[in-house]
Parts: sequence; C-alpha cells; structure tokens
Amino acid sequence: MEINKQFISHLYKNEESGEWVIQTNSEHQTGVAEMAGAFAAEFGFPSWGRALGLLHDKGKERRAFQKYIRLSNGLISEDKKVYKEHQHAFVGGILAKELIGTGVLNLLVNQIISHHTGLHDYADLEEVLDKKQLPAEIDRENLNIDSSVLIKELRESPFSKLGTDMKSFHHLSRMLFSCLVDADRLDTERFMDFKSWQKRGCSSTIVDLLPKLETYIKQLQITAPDTEVNRIRLKVQERCVLASVYERGFYSLTVPTGGGKTLSSLLWAMKHAVCHSMKRVIIAIPYTSIIVQTAGILKSIFGENNVLEHHSNFNPDDLDEVVREKVKLATENWDYPIIVTTNVQLFESMFSNKPSDCRKLHNIVNSVIILDEVQTLPTDFLQPIVDAMKAYQKMFGVSILFTTASQPVLSGLIEGANPKTKFSGIENITEIIPPEFKLYDKLRRVKLDFDNKGKTYDEIVSEISEYDKVLCIVNTRIDAKEIFDRLPDIGIKLHLSRMMCPDHISKTINKIKSLLKSESHPVVRVVATQLVEAGVDIDFPVVFRQESGLDSILQAAGRCNREGKISIGHTFVFSLSAEKRMLFGAIKDANNARMNLPSNSDWFAPSVMESYFKQLYSRTNTFDKKDIKHYLYNPNELCFEQASNAFKLIDDDSVNIVVNWENSMELIEKVANNGLTYSLVRQLAKYTVGIHRPDFDKLVKYGAIEDIIEGLYILPDKKYYDPDTGLRLDNHWMNEVLTV
Repeated sequence: MEINKQFISHLYKNEESGEWVIQTNSEHQTGVAEMAGAFAAEFGFPSWGRALGLLHDKGKERRAFQKYIRLSNGLISEDKKVYKEHQHAFVGGILAKELIGTGVLNLLVNQIISHHTGLHDYADLEEVLDKKQLPAEIDRENLNIDSSVLIKELRESPFSKLGTDMKSFHHLSRMLFSCLVDADRLDTERFMDFKSWQKRGCSSTIVDLLPKLETYIKQLQITAPDTEVNRIRLKVQERCVLASVYERGFYSLTVPTGGGKTLSSLLWAMKHAVCHSMKRVIIAIPYTSIIVQTAGILKSIFGENNVLEHHSNFNPDDLDEVVREKVKLATENWDYPIIVTTNVQLFESMFSNKPSDCRKLHNIVNSVIILDEVQTLPTDFLQPIVDAMKAYQKMFGVSILFTTASQPVLSGLIEGANPKTKFSGIENITEIIPPEFKLYDKLRRVKLDFDNKGKTYDEIVSEISEYDKVLCIVNTRIDAKEIFDRLPDIGIKLHLSRMMCPDHISKTINKIKSLLKSESHPVVRVVATQLVEAGVDIDFPVVFRQESGLDSILQAAGRCNREGKISIGHTFVFSLSAEKRMLFGAIKDANNARMNLPSNSDWFAPSVMESYFKQLYSRTNTFDKKDIKHYLYNPNELCFEQASNAFKLIDDDSVNIVVNWENSMELIEKVANNGLTYSLVRQLAKYTVGIHRPDFDKLVKYGAIEDIIEGLYILPDKKYYDPDTGLRLDNHWMNEVLTV
C-alpha cells in the first residue's frame, strides 16, 4: 500500500537509505495489545489488557491526525484540508464506552483517554466524553473485542473471586493503566529505537541469583568469629529459611539492631519468591543514606547488572558503560529482579495518576516487597498505605515483609484521639521470629539512661566531652549546629544534617566508619540529626539522644555498641528545655506517648514497644490527613488527579538549590554550555539542599541565587556553604524537625 494510503502510527527516515520506515496503526495496536494483555494476565485480566491495546490509538485513524503526523515528520501529505485539532485519545475512549459503558466497570475508558496525560477525575472524564463525538470516519465495526468475554473475565478475576472491597477498585483501574502505558511506550521504542529496546530487561532471574546470596552468607559464616551475636544471626537466618515456604501474605521480621536483619530478610524474600514462582524482590527504604548502603551490599553480592537502585541521589553514570543504559531504562518500569527504592517512590506511585509514575506498577504484581524500618511510615497516611498493601497482597499476589527493630502495631482496629479516628489494620501478620527466641534479651548490649531535667547546650556539650568516641543525635538542624559549634576542637568532630548536600552526607558517613575502625584517632565526636538513626551502620560505645519517641530512641541505641565490642554500651536520653528547645509536632506526640509508659519499663521488650505504639496511635487525630478515602474509595466518583496531588509523603514547600560543593560548579558549567541532560540532572542531585520558599525568596532578593535554566537554581558563592556544617542559613527554618 502506498504511504499516503496507510494509517501511520509512527515513522522515521532511514539515515542510510533515505527511505521512510513506517509503523502502521494496526501494527502498533496489535503489538501493544499483545504486551498489555500479557502484563494484565499476571493478575487475571488478559482480555482487558488486550482491549486497551486495540483501542488506545484508534483515533490515529482520523484524517486530522494522519495529516499532522506526516507534516510534523517532514512527509508530504496529499490532504489539503485544514483541521482545527488532531487529538486522538478520546476516540478509543468513546469506542470503549460504547462497548462496555462507564461507572463501576470503567476499566477501559479512562485509561485510554488518559494514556498520555494522566488518569482523569471521573467528573472531568464525563465532561470530555460529553464534548466529543465519534468521528464518522472511524471504523467501529471491526474492533475484534467481545464484551461478554471481558465481563466473564472480571467476574472470575481475583478482584471478584476474593471478595475484594470496592474501595480497592482504584488500584485495579490504575494497574490496567500501567499495563497500557508501559506496553505503549515499549512497542513505540521497539519500532523507533530498537537498539535501546534490546538493552531493556535483565536476563537473570531470582532463581539464578539466590545461589549467589547463599554462597555469600555461607562465606560470612565460615569467616565470622564464634560469638553469641553471630550464633544469633545464624539462628535468625535459619528461621527465615523455614518460614520462606509459607503461603503468600504479610510477614514481619522483628530483630534487634545487630541481629543481621538486612541479609536475613533478603534470604527469606528470595527463597519465598523462588518457592512461589514470584518475579522480583522490591526493597523499600525510608532514607537515601540507608539505600546507598543497602544497594552497595546487594551489588557486591549479585553484581551491578542485577540490582536496580532507584532514588533521587543515584547517578547511573557512575556505573560501568555496559550497565549504564540498561539501568536508566529500567528506572522507567522496574523490569529488574532486585529493586532498591524509597518508600516515597513506591507508595506515591501507587496513588499517582501520572503515566510516568504508574508505568512501573504492573511489575510489582507477583513480587515480594520488603518494607525496611516500617516504623517510619507516616501516621498521617497510614490508613491509605495499609489499605493499598492489603489490596496489592489480595489482588496482585504480592507478599510483604515488615522489617524493623521496633515493630509498630499494624494489625487489628485501633481507636484514635476522637471517636471518628480509627485505624483498620492488617488481619494476619506472621512473625518469623518466635517469642521464645528472646532476641531482645540475648542481644541486649546497651543501657538506657533517661534524664528529664532540662539542660543547656553548654551542659550537654560538657557531658558529651567526657567521652572520646561519642555520637549525639538531636531533633533539629539548629540544635545540631549549636552543639557542634560548642564542642572543643580536640581530636575529630563531625556534623551531619540535611543542611549538607547528599554527597557531603555520604562522604561524612564513610569518614565516620573509617575513623571508628582506625586505632590512630582516639577522639571522634559526631553531632547529627536523625538521618543517622535508622539503618546507618555505625558503632559508637556511647550515644546521646535528645528526647523523642521510643522507636527513635531505640534506633539511636542501635548505633551504640552495635557489634558488642564492649560488655555494655550507654545511651543517654536528655532534654534541651533549659534552652527553651521545646518539642513540637509529631516528635512531641511521640515523646508524650513514651512518657506515658511506666518509668520502670523494660524499654527493649516487644510488649513495651506495642504499648508505646498503641499510646501513640491513640493520640492521633487522623490516619488519613488528606482524606484520600474521599477521593478514591467510591468507585463511582473516583478522583485520580486530586488524590495524586494530595498523596505526598513529604509535604513541604522547599526549593532545591545546587550548592558550591566539590565539582558542582563544573557540572553547572556543562549545563550552561550543553543544556540540561538526564545525566547532569542525576549528578546535580548529589549537590542539592532543600530550603523553604521564604528563605529562597530572601536569597533571590539578595542576588545570591542564579538560574541559568528555568527551574535550576544555583547558590554559587562558597560563603553560603560551610565545609563542616553545610548550608549557612542562620534563621528560623533550621528549627524544622527533619523526619525524612
């Protein structure tokens, strides 16, 4: 068929031959239908995925679109008619509506209309459909879709058979959207950029990688000294192996700091995945500092080409050239056997309406999720997060493992601060480590001392200075700086807070680890915010912790005598009330919950931790701060866009600025000369610090901020960045509690 008589979906000119290479619309829709159908088959909806593929670009058969795609690519069109617009997505949506209707069964219309723009709120969707009519030129007869098959498949799917609550319907809708978006992008890439398409995916499977982990663990066991701690770690691993064959569901691994939680949880997850033929293991971590550490361990075990590290501070350009492009591509859809990411990335994607965020969702199906440091999940969003996890487990065959040294209460029904505030948790969570193991007694290496008498900065500095190797953790950035500045310049003193850019933080943590291993530095004193609290592998004989919730205090204690090198370590809990440094917000609530427990409590006992979280939750005014249920739990009135805008786990008004640290200004010069690329964006992320909008506006007013490209803000003057403490902003916003 002549070019001008074909329905073109995509085209390009061959650079060598000069000939046009065309993908017809029929070819594209068939390719997308095959892929989307295969993706959706993983959760029982193959015909729905296929239907989405066959309908999504039906609108490209409009004469207006055909003229547009030819002219925009430099191909002459014989059509001389002038068209007002060339939109195409609405056509497939109208055909889907005619096929199966809207309302509760709307699992086609919104996905098709939205596959470029993002899922619409239902009210907006109806408005789109009301304003549009099906062009007469569109063939509505030969769609090759049987609506009765779709209805039958829905009735026989896990969504219906398992009696899934209709409040989970939005997850099913979003999952089908994910299948379409990824299939559409992949088929387009296969045609337009075949070399990139070939680089996608990872040939290794969990079955292939499990022996590498087992070999690594066995080697550790051979070389590890015969100590009580190592015997306990072995016992924990053995329990994880035994529990890995249990059916899919919710599990918890509650192990005190130093019990080998990271490797044990991974061993359980991978053996569980192999046992149940699951595709991948996803490790979600609250802090980037822990992600870098965990990803480093995993890459040393499995190789860089088998582990996807997906977070804002990761720069794939640091990888081997062969691996680099594959990793960049994999961040789009998570087509890797092992993924390390953030809680923010995981959960915000589950509630997003954006194609770029939702694209990866179908690859979570039939996976194992490890939620590390689960106690950090924000209370304000706890109900929709837990509801999402229940939906993914029931509908999409996911198993979820909660790991922590201080397990929160996530099961049952908990009353909040008022009659309307209730937390409906997970019905059955299987704890892998039985109570009779009494790990908290066996791994008890720290004594907790509480002093509720308010101290001044000078008083707490005096107490810290009595010890040569000591870590002090406080709640705010200003407190960290005040104490750091007052510490005597004896030996080595270091500071850690988010006033420092990620690269500065990472290098300082590595420096601390190195100093603690060295015998040549007898005095090492560190002052930090809570960014070191959870999961950062550092070991001090003495730790000071400003008053906070019990979970935070125990996390701080986990940085004390971590390896059991001394008979007992000491963690001192103190107040700064003498400096009028009063607690506020979430930390105040958490501290009050702890203070309400008996003063003679065994603070490390699991029963005490359970009582603490019940106290904390009972003081909570809401477990759904942004009223996500209002937007998403009624399947007839779904508001995808509003929910996506509301569900932000990090709710702040900060602006990221690039500071003058190490080679950041060299990267800025590259941007000025060559423009902003993906590579440069990822590299610059390592040199950014977030500041609040009022402070940003002041810096703009002072002429300190430059923007060579709109949206990329630079603070080039070195006087604003201290090599010890980071960004210099001696003002009110530094008081903000750092929780992420």
